[in-house]
Formats: sequence, structure tokens, C-alpha cells
Amino acid sequence: MKMIAWLRRPGSCDKIEFTTRLRGRISNKVETLRELALTFVPIFFAMDALGNLPIFLALTQRVQPKQRRRTIHLAILTALGVGLGFIGVGRAIFALLGIEVADFLVAGGVILLILSIREIIAGKIVEVDDSSTSEMIGIVPLGTPLIVGPAVLASLLLLTGRYHILIVVFSFMANLAIQWVVLRQADRIVAVLGHAGVGAISKIVMLLLAAIAVKMIREGVLGVIG
Repeated sequence: MKMIAWLRRPGSCDKIEFTTRLRGRISNKVETLRELALTFVPIFFAMDALGNLPIFLALTQRVQPKQRRRTIHLAILTALGVGLGFIGVGRAIFALLGIEVADFLVAGGVILLILSIREIIAGKIVEVDDSSTSEMIGIVPLGTPLIVGPAVLASLLLLTGRYHILIVVFSFMANLAIQWVVLRQADRIVAVLGHAGVGAISKIVMLLLAAIAVKMIREGVLGVIG
């Protein structure tokens, strides 16, 4: 009887309630961290921050350092706008226009293929003599479809259907922050390699970019007909 009375004391009940709440909070935080990891990793591999660096160097090899920094900022802002806009109304637009991810693959692949062929043949993708034109590189093709392309959009589409939208947005923005840090190292790489070294590497990168473009077109066409 004394044991039962002790168990029923108010202080004991408060301790049990506090422990239960504490376990619940810890469990919620662990679950949130798990979901952050499960949303961050797919976007990280889809965005390929390190893989975008040599392409960025090839696209901006004739751009002054100050203009290159502006291009980086514009590219990240473009990618952010496209990604958040897609998270917000992507499903509705896709359903309204009848667009599928495979269509994005084909369109993005065609754009990248044209740009890479122009770089290989003509030696430049676009005229970058003035700052306004060089900044346009930050929108297309850097902001999209390179940083936020079909792979990232498809990942966002799938993740928002499985996890809380705020968690997906946080993971997306964290990956953009990593991409910004990586691209900011471009000036140091140019200083080490020199313009001749960057120009030589850019030719190889453009061949790889053309191959990636063909792969995107192939996967898109197979997705449409399949």
C-alpha cells in the first residue's frame, strides 16, 4: 500500500510526464534530422555542385572576375527562384500544361547540346564583351538547366510528395549554399591554371557537356515513348 501511495504522489507523476515529453521531443528532433538527411542527399547528388564547377569555368573563361562574381549571384538567385517556384506551383503547372519530367529532360538536353557545340566550333558560347550579356549566362544555362535542371526538379517533385515542404525547402537552400561556395572558388582556380589552362580544360568539359546533353535527350525520349 505504501508503494502504491508513493507511485501516486504528485511529484512522481510530474517526473513521469516530464520524461515522456522529453522522449517525445528527442524523438521528433531525431525524425526531423532523418528527414533532412533523406531530402538533402538526393538533391545534393542531383545538383552535383562539384561537377558544375568546370562547366562554370568553361562558360566564364573570358569574363572578368567582378563580372564572374555577379554571374554566380545571378545563377544562384535564378536557381532559387526556379526551384521554389517549382515546389510551389510545379505540380499544378505540369498538370495544367500536360508537361512531364521527360519533356524537361529533352528541352534541357537540347539547350545544353546547342551551347556545347557552339563552344567547341566557334570557341565561345555567347558574346561576353559586355556585363549584361555575361550576366545572362547566370540565368541560362547556369541557373537552369545546370544548377537546377530536370534531375533537381524531379527530386523536388518526388520529395515534396513524401516529406514536409519546409524540410524540402531547407535542404534545397542548403545545397544552393554549397553550390555558391564551390563556384566562388573559380577565381582561385583561374589564378592557378591561367587562362590558357582553363581554355584547354573548357574544350574537354564541353565535350563532356555535349555527352551529358545527349544522355538527357535520350532519357527524355525514352521516358516519352516508354
